[in-house]
Amino acid sequence: MKIGFTLPQTGAVTKQARQVARYAREAEQLGAASLWVIDRALAPVEPKVGYNGADTFPPEFDAILDPFALLAVAASATERVAIGSNILNTPWYSPVLLARTLTTLDLLSGGRLIPGLGVGWSPDEFEAIGVPMTERGARFDEILDVLDELWTADPASHSGKFWQIPETRSALKPVRKPPVYLAGFSPSAMRRVARRAAGWLPAVVPPHVTDLDAAVTKPLATIREMAAEAGRDPAELDAILRIYPTERSSEVVGLVADTIKRVEQETEVRHVLVDLMYQADDVDDLLGLVEGVLKAS
Repeated sequence: MKIGFTLPQTGAVTKQARQVARYAREAEQLGAASLWVIDRALAPVEPKVGYNGADTFPPEFDAILDPFALLAVAASATERVAIGSNILNTPWYSPVLLARTLTTLDLLSGGRLIPGLGVGWSPDEFEAIGVPMTERGARFDEILDVLDELWTADPASHSGKFWQIPETRSALKPVRKPPVYLAGFSPSAMRRVARRAAGWLPAVVPPHVTDLDAAVTKPLATIREMAAEAGRDPAELDAILRIYPTERSSEVVGLVADTIKRVEQETEVRHVLVDLMYQADDVDDLLGLVEGVLKAS
């Protein structure tokens, strides 16, 4: 089982931003398989849609470091671990600039980038960024088209509903075409994974949401059926599971380790991401949790 962890990105730990490189190096030395970021732009005081089913946003989101900058630091500070996003709210970004950034990150890491992408869900963030939320699905699909073109063609060009790219020399290429993982449980999101992705990004929230059959096995089987219907080999589709304990607890190491053991026994998933954003406000405390989870799993 590959076990990855979030980088120190949110809340009080942002005051220790200069420790991100040390965290990345030490997490790798402890045996982490991957390091990850999330993507939030706002923490609305009175959100139109709250976070994770609540009416508000958690206080950890009052301060969030930029995901691309953190991935660049982690790429430069490490040699082995994969670096990834779970997830980037893709419709917020220009596809040309996003392709340049992701390609740069892949080159900085020597081909270790796992771009996890999604459509986003917060109306407040879309309004603030200036992208119509009603267009997010169509924009997302077109961005995937542009990424594919810029990563594989030289010269490259694109003519779509939202973006026009004249034929351009496109010599900047990733080490290998990054394996794009997509998130989402809606039928349209699952169809997109089936047609276009290297893998899917499900999540569980222990101790509250731990039904692996409902959260992972059944939807992954549905996605693979959709992939076969689309003419793809279903076996090509991977999954990386986010384990996301949202309540701070002194028992979190045991809770996460038990969940990882269940994932290995009950599912096909062989790569998990442990999100520790709620569990500590100090980089050294986070590293202690990383070490504890790796030893107990």
